[in-house]
Amino acid sequence: MCNRFWVGVSAAAALVLATGAVQAQQFFRIGTGGTAGTYYPVGGMIANAVSQPGKLVVTAQASNGSLANVTGIAGGALESGFSQADVASWAYTGKGVFEGKPKIAGLRLIANLYPESVHIVVRKGSGINSVADLKGKRVALDEPGSGTLINARTILAAYGIKEADIKPEYIKPNQAGDKLKDGALDAFFFTGGSPAGAIAELASAGAGIALLPIDGPQADALRKSDGFFAPDLIAEGTYKGVASTKTLAVGAQWVTSDKADATAVYEITKALFSEAGQKAMAAGHAKGKFITKENAVNGAGIPFHPGAEKFYKEAGLIK
Repeated sequence: MCNRFWVGVSAAAALVLATGAVQAQQFFRIGTGGTAGTYYPVGGMIANAVSQPGKLVVTAQASNGSLANVTGIAGGALESGFSQADVASWAYTGKGVFEGKPKIAGLRLIANLYPESVHIVVRKGSGINSVADLKGKRVALDEPGSGTLINARTILAAYGIKEADIKPEYIKPNQAGDKLKDGALDAFFFTGGSPAGAIAELASAGAGIALLPIDGPQADALRKSDGFFAPDLIAEGTYKGVASTKTLAVGAQWVTSDKADATAVYEITKALFSEAGQKAMAAGHAKGKFITKENAVNGAGIPFHPGAEKFYKEAGLIK
């Protein structure tokens, strides 16, 4: 009887310990973008900064970008992901590219991260000097599922260019860069934080690159019609040999589902904006200095996740 009692107690204790271990070790994936863009390295930097070994394992994984990430979150394939602010808002409201599709009403914001610049990359000396010059040219718009593809279509339309007016290709920036260098492509779009690795490499190789400006009345009209665009400047020296270029930017956001564990999201948000987290952001990437708790609450087009909201309320950033 006594032995059976202690065996039972030991089994129960082991079960409690095992259950505790399972509960303690949580996994939280961040859907990012292609490996040549900005989302992927920033996602890895954030994952390293907020992971708590033995308790919370945060990982960054490559994806097709904003649209793929929000749909992956909705379908349960991802715990979280990065998205352009416009794509996240459209998913939540059922507008824009989500017109006529089911709303992703459970989408929630962890943090607004940094501005994403729209790049239109051409070879230096190509004779392509404006968006209007892209008519009849071979232009990569990025893959389906990316925010870049959405932006590219919007910007071309603002300049009176239809997809039928160009020779479009739907490939990632690293592939587009290779084709541009080889003379098999005339231009490519990329929306992401600058400097982007693939573009920086391209600027330093061969004949170099130029960036097309997105400004003037067409850009002004875009900003009025799409409140997510803001004026932006890619400074001289961001890419080797490239002059300062006026363009547009849209916010990069970290989003999740309303089903995500509130305690886990709170701990992640707290770690991201801790002293150690902020040092890691500033040192890890050029866009890291924008990832601050003050910027995190700007431009929120969807509700905050309760875990993130708790942190921002404690920090006195929201009421």
